[in-house]
Amino acid sequence: MPKREALKQEPSTGNVFADLGLADAGEHLIKAGLVVRIDRTIRQRKLTQAAAAKLMGIDQPKISAMLAGQFRGYSVERLMRFLVALGHDVEIVVKRRTHGTAELRVA
Repeated sequence: MPKREALKQEPSTGNVFADLGLADAGEHLIKAGLVVRIDRTIRQRKLTQAAAAKLMGIDQPKISAMLAGQFRGYSVERLMRFLVALGHDVEIVVKRRTHGTAELRVA
């Protein structure tokens, strides 16, 4: 039996979008985090996509596409407004970084 070659591994930056070399990787990571929270909320509240779409003011196919990863056309602000429409408070906190590199994140 032939011997397998070892897979090459590269350390991650912590941002898959940066690792893939995409422009605006930080923004993509924030959007992905917001979409994850939208998806989690829809599931926790046991909403259909149609019911969630009505609350969010968009149509069901757009919800389906967004949850499937097609969210480039949405601004960070609009995704935050969707979370508000789903019953979340959204708070933006800006603080000085005490060590390392400053970062964007969804908590």
